[in-house]
Amino acid sequence: MAGGWATDGAVNEQIEISTEEALARVRMRARAGGESLAECADCGEPIPEARRLAVPGVTLCIACQTEADRSFRPAGGINRRGSKDSQLK
Repeated sequence: MAGGWATDGAVNEQIEISTEEALARVRMRARAGGESLAECADCGEPIPEARRLAVPGVTLCIACQTEADRSFRPAGGINRRGSKDSQLK
C-alpha cells in the first residue's frame, strides 16, 4: 500500500533504480585502470598513444568522451530519512 502521492510499488521501484545506478558506477570504476583500447569503442577511430598512457583503461576517443561527459546527468539523491514535512517545503 502506498502512502501520500506515491503509487503502489514506488518504493521498490526507487530502490531498484538506485541499485542499478550504483552497479553502473561500480562497473565504470572496474573498467578504469585496465588495459586501454587502441580504437574507440563507439566510433572505431584510433585513440592516440598519449591518451592511452595518460588515462589507463581508456575506451573512448576524446570526441566520444566529450560527448559522453556532456550527456551525463548525475541522479539526484533521495532523502529516504527525511520527514514528509521536510520534503514538502
